[in-house]
Amino acid sequence: MLVEEGGVTVEVPGEAGGGEGVGEGVFFNPTQELNRDLTVAALSAYREREPRAGTYLDAMAASGIRGVRAANNDWKTTLADLDPDSVELSRANLARNDLDGEVVQRNVNSLLHEDGQFFDVVDLDPFGTPIPFADAAFANARNLVCVTATDTAPLCGAHFESGVRKYSAVPRNTEYHAEMGLRVLLSALARTAARYDVGVTPIFSHVSDHYVRTYLDLSHTATEANEAIDELGYVYHCQECLHREYEYGLIADSPETCPRCGGRQVLPAGPLWLGPAHDREFVAGVREHVTDYMGTAKRARKLLDTIAGELHEPTHFDQHRLYKQWSEPAVGMDEFLDELREAGLAASRTQYGGTTFKTDGTLADVEAAVRE
Repeated sequence: MLVEEGGVTVEVPGEAGGGEGVGEGVFFNPTQELNRDLTVAALSAYREREPRAGTYLDAMAASGIRGVRAANNDWKTTLADLDPDSVELSRANLARNDLDGEVVQRNVNSLLHEDGQFFDVVDLDPFGTPIPFADAAFANARNLVCVTATDTAPLCGAHFESGVRKYSAVPRNTEYHAEMGLRVLLSALARTAARYDVGVTPIFSHVSDHYVRTYLDLSHTATEANEAIDELGYVYHCQECLHREYEYGLIADSPETCPRCGGRQVLPAGPLWLGPAHDREFVAGVREHVTDYMGTAKRARKLLDTIAGELHEPTHFDQHRLYKQWSEPAVGMDEFLDELREAGLAASRTQYGGTTFKTDGTLADVEAAVRE
């Protein structure tokens, strides 16, 4: 069937009205339109940040829709895939839109490690974990690495052993599990990049529709790689009262008892990325490049507005979860956040749900602000 998306028309497998990944053979996911819309907007914003960036690698092309949209946005695009049917379809979709681009039947690791092969932007969007492709990406990308991870259960700790194996970290399945997944991923990517003396700066990250997506600006010095590693550390989470605290460093030193309730179920999670997961100025720039012809424009703008206003604290709270623990009915979110601010705390909504918030205060500070 033919799909119109973001100003291009592409052929994809399956029938109209199908669900995720419909069709046999070449994979196409219609629910990732938000991801692709934001990718195009982010690429435009990044070109303003780094005007010399011009080459883009769609490392897992499938139908080629992401690479075709990048080419339509004036990037010199290479699309790679091991599946010959994907390669054929990607070439046809470029031609259908009168766009130039190179399509190669290659494993991305092989392609990137080829002598003299570099790209300004490398985009990894595999099925499942991106970790098997991260080394090649960071070793051979000049400016920006974009990464999608769809294995959210291992990332957030729901599949604990798998998360430990794939990401060399201890994930915990907490009420802020989506952000846990994001920060486990960022930690693994930062450690991978550092092996090549590459420092990473997350300039835009979001968790949507059961996937994690991040955009990492690269710097190619050992000093900046060290600075990225300095952003890693551990969160200590009390399963009994939901108190959490964090500290930087690669060695966990979890307290034996919770400083708030005295409980002994304080679990360490990490190493996690504890630093900012986005750059407010860049996120604002991405929003400016969301256009009305994008199918998810309204949703994308709302998400970007929320992220731009989000505090950089490494965990968030769920207001309804707290009021349930306090055995009280929840108040409106605006009123709740105003009470925190009136008590002298910084507070913001988050992208992780309508009742989620971040604050620079402890759980005890939050309780004192809204219950006393």
